[in-house]
Amino acid sequence: QVQLVESGCGLVQPGGSLRLSCAASGYNFSRYVMSWYRPAPGKERELVSVIGGGAANNYADSVKGRFTISRDTAKNTVYLQMNNLKPEDTADYYCYAAYYNFGQKSYEYWGKGTQVTVSS
Repeated sequence: QVQLVESGCGLVQPGGSLRLSCAASGYNFSRYVMSWYRPAPGKERELVSVIGGGAANNYADSVKGRFTISRDTAKNTVYLQMNNLKPEDTADYYCYAAYYNFGQKSYEYWGKGTQVTVSS
């Protein structure tokens, strides 16, 4: 059974830091592209950051220079280090895993989300 379990939720003041974790189980973690998403105005969810698939890590313009995505294959875990947090970063953050076969998405899984609140 595939599971993505996020952790690291919390309340932090503007300018503070938080690290989110997404622990994966039930599939070959190393072969999946891992991402973090959050809700956005006019969209169901926006891509915050992505890692894997042989490409360089990518970030939404709004978080570039502040957020860093990484993965620990030995622990089957992907992280999102969030620095210099702003009130507009307040959201539920969702972990997402996708497997591509010859460029086509074959499998995808979502976590249940973890809440981040940035407020003074």
